[in-house]
Amino acid sequence: MTTPGSSSIQWVAVVPVKHLARAKSRFSARPANERAALALAFAVDTVHMAMRCQDLVEVIVVTSDPVVRHAVEKLGCTWIADEPDSGLNAAFERGSAHARLTRSGVAIAALAGDLPAVRSDELSRAVRAAAAVERGFIADAAGTGTTLLTALPGIELDPHFGPRSRAAHAASGAIALEPGLTPGLRRDVDTEVDLWDAVRLGLGTATAALALGT
Repeated sequence: MTTPGSSSIQWVAVVPVKHLARAKSRFSARPANERAALALAFAVDTVHMAMRCQDLVEVIVVTSDPVVRHAVEKLGCTWIADEPDSGLNAAFERGSAHARLTRSGVAIAALAGDLPAVRSDELSRAVRAAAAVERGFIADAAGTGTTLLTALPGIELDPHFGPRSRAAHAASGAIALEPGLTPGLRRDVDTEVDLWDAVRLGLGTATAALALGT
């Protein structure tokens, strides 16, 4: 097990992306094809910034959707198949197990796949802060959910994503991380209001092309 605070930690990000046909149901005013396109754009922008983060040695996407697989392959990202209908936490566990099977002694950064305003420097600050604790998490912008959960080498990820996940992760022993300004990392997008806030922060290229026509 790696000692908290070690500067030699290698981090692997795990990003589950659900099948696009079932994604972003709270954008109910939009037709299904638009919801799917937005979900894909959110994932592509999230993965792109994770790939640019110098503190991550690999990014693993867990998905059962062939469109998502093709998109992340174009980014040079690793993907593994999700178990259908197994849920978000099972996908995080699956990705974490794969990372630790293929790379010895890595730490895990379990990252939400709907962060179109996240920046690579925010991810760097987050995992550097996470190196000081066995398990840590970043709360979402609303303060009730979680956008990032971390586990050092040898420590079980033990994800509790879902409703009120911030409280669930804290109750499980994970430590709330405060790595400085990380508004994009905290801004998950589930609603039109969330998307408006992400526009304010600055969208990634894929989401901007859809939301702003740029």
